[in-house]
Amino acid sequence: MTSNIRRMLLWGISITFLIPFIYLLLLSLSGSWAFPAIWPKEITLRNWEAIFSYQTGIQSSFLFSVIISLSVACIATSTAFITSKFIAYHPKRGTWMLLSYFPFILSPVIYAACIYFFFIRTNLTGNISGVVLAQLLIAYPYAVIIFSGFWNKQLKSMEELTTTLGGNTLQIYMKVLIPAAKGMLLVVFFQTFLISWFEYGLTTIIGVGKVQTMTLKVFQYINEANIFYAALSSCLLIIPPAILLYINKKFVFKEHAG
Repeated sequence: MTSNIRRMLLWGISITFLIPFIYLLLLSLSGSWAFPAIWPKEITLRNWEAIFSYQTGIQSSFLFSVIISLSVACIATSTAFITSKFIAYHPKRGTWMLLSYFPFILSPVIYAACIYFFFIRTNLTGNISGVVLAQLLIAYPYAVIIFSGFWNKQLKSMEELTTTLGGNTLQIYMKVLIPAAKGMLLVVFFQTFLISWFEYGLTTIIGVGKVQTMTLKVFQYINEANIFYAALSSCLLIIPPAILLYINKKFVFKEHAG
């Protein structure tokens, strides 16, 4: 009896969490849905066909978001993995870690306003490279903070043993550190991808409206009161994180369970 109640409770919680996503999907497939109707008058794929239309800009926005988020996640994960190692073993580790938290003291919008002048001077406003660099200023220290808990005396001993046996720096990373950090690398990549994917404040200011990512597209359609395209953009905004969540669950959780 207890197991049945627990199962019903879990199903109830799952359905409750899924309701907003089901509603968004249904709204994106709607041709007309006016209050107080509880069901749309028309179910159509017309809104989804807009993905393949260059006039709406949804296709280019999705592509921009994927390029920017993958770039930020790859660069932040790889560089933070290397630099966090030196920070972890540095005599002034506490000072460096304190500096890593600095970008999170201010909100992204205020932070972007503070650094906006330097981006103008270097001609990095209004383009993808500038947005990637701006997002890295948040994603990179966040990755360093996550990696800070990975390094320990055991790994240090393994590095020293590999060096004693004649291994060079490349072999230490390829044969010892990266295999040991496989799960952690995937987690950091997932987290930094999400930071970039859903980032709005920095992208809006540094991109000056020219770099239209999916997050900006959602707010644009909301401001235009175009709820059907806003729902469509929101569905597209959910797909990549959902895929990464599945990969994260399949490989990272499975590895820890094993």
